[in-house]
Amino acid sequence: MFKVNVVCVGKLKERFWREACAEYEKRLSRYCKLTVTELPERASPKEEAEEILRACRGYTVALAIEGEGRSSEEFAAGLKKLCDRGEEVTFVIGSSCGLDERVKAAAKEKLSFSAFTFPHQMMRVVLLEQIYRAFTILAGAEYHK
Repeated sequence: MFKVNVVCVGKLKERFWREACAEYEKRLSRYCKLTVTELPERASPKEEAEEILRACRGYTVALAIEGEGRSSEEFAAGLKKLCDRGEEVTFVIGSSCGLDERVKAAAKEKLSFSAFTFPHQMMRVVLLEQIYRAFTILAGAEYHK
């Protein structure tokens, strides 16, 4: 089964974020083996970088505002390529202070969901939803309209 990892800095403090993520984690269980790794927030992205880099596996995608934007269909096509090659993928979400340049440089790809800045807790929900949407697109399910 295709392995998807999400490495994120910071905990989901509010119940509604935890419940939203749990729902998408449950939905994703039919499509992939999902692992979410929460790392503690440090004083700066530089201090978080080493732990983030140690947690990354396979093809690493850093979520960064300066990254490339994609449609849901393009995102799904990219996941399919990785699946077809048998590659594990890791998505990295930084803390409220962002990602250190070393993490961005080590990533194979930088992905932007918008020119807007989002709270990192919300970004985790959005990422999981988009991963789920991508798998439903690939499966031809009716979720994606």
